[in-house]
Order: sequence, then C-alpha cells, then structure tokens
Amino acid sequence: MVKILYIEDELELGAWVKEDFAKRGYEVTWLTNGEQVMDHLDNADIIILDIMLPGLDGFSLGRRIKKEYPAIPIMMLSARSAVDDKLEGLQFAEDYVTKPFHPEELAARVHVLLRRFDRDDSAEMDIRHLRYYPKLLRLIDRETEAEITLTSKQLQIFEYLLKHAGQIITKEQIYESVWGETYLEGDKTLMVHIRYLREKIERDPAKPAIIETIRGIGYRLMR
Repeated sequence: MVKILYIEDELELGAWVKEDFAKRGYEVTWLTNGEQVMDHLDNADIIILDIMLPGLDGFSLGRRIKKEYPAIPIMMLSARSAVDDKLEGLQFAEDYVTKPFHPEELAARVHVLLRRFDRDDSAEMDIRHLRYYPKLLRLIDRETEAEITLTSKQLQIFEYLLKHAGQIITKEQIYESVWGETYLEGDKTLMVHIRYLREKIERDPAKPAIIETIRGIGYRLMR
C-alpha cells in the first residue's frame, strides 16, 4: 500500500484530503505542522506539503526533506499562485498544486509522481492477460505491453474486487466501499462503471472472464 505523508494545518481540508486518499486505497499520515515530519519520512512513498504552516514554513521544510531524502517525491500545495512562489517551490519539489483543487486532479498528480519515482516493480499481480502493480497503481496488458488507464472509480472497484479475488461480492459491499454511501436497490451507477471497466480489461466484454456477474447478488473477480 502506498504511504502518503501529508502536512496540512487547515483541519477541514486536511480531513477531506485524507479521507479521499484513504478511499482510493492509500495509507495517509496527516500532520498539522512540520515538527514531527522527520520522524515519518522513512516510511513515506510521497509527501504532500502545504506551504503556509505554523512555525517552519513549507518551503524551508521541503528543502530540508529533499536534502536528506532526495528519493521521495514532494508535491507542494498552496493558495499562493504567484509565479515566484511556484518557481521557488519547484526548485526542490516535483509538483506544485494551487488551491482550490479537484480531488481527481490531486490523485492523478500523485499517481504520476509515484510512477516517476518508484522503481520497485517487484510487487506485481497477474490476472489472466493483465499485470497489476499495486504500489504504482499501474495496469498493463502483458500480451501487448499496452498500459490500461482506469478512472478513479474504475480503479477502486478493480482493487476492491482484486482484494477479494475468487469471492462473491455483493453490489451493496462494492458500492458502500467505493462510494462511501448506502446502496439503493435499482441504482445503475455501479453497473455502468462495471460495464466500462470490462470494456478496458476484458478480451471479450460480452463474455467477461475476469469480472463475472453473479446474477441477483453481485460480482466476482477471477484471476
């Protein structure tokens, strides 16, 4: 599981970002200041760092982190959109995101940085003609070597089913895990997402071999 070290003093924003990444399958350590950051760096895969922090500011903290842990990618977050601020941040950080931002954009940027920096491809899983790298959130077709790009929801559904491979999972379980809401009978949202997911990963979406439909119950992923 990818481990995010997130430093943000805005409590409402911090809780929202942490919850969103947790739903996407990340492990998030959230700190509201930079005092204990150095104690958590050994276990961090990526750092999301706010600039306006109490005490040591994000620029100073980011430079210190990069000096001691150059292999960990840093993403700066800030409401400051001036070019000078961005240039200062990008002297040591790999990305600079201005507030407000959309969670899908933030997640996509994190995904890109993880792919750029994480060279450990040893953690991989084969699912029929697919190969999945959980730490990199990367899915490829082993036969064509083409990368398969999934949307956030498609990836969450895929990972949830993969986590329970071989088990019959109800529609209610999937929906409540991915959307965080109670499933309402007759809602077609999950079915539509499964259909589009199959179009990307199945050899023949009309006769799915990876994600099976268990009529009247839910779905099962077969490896």
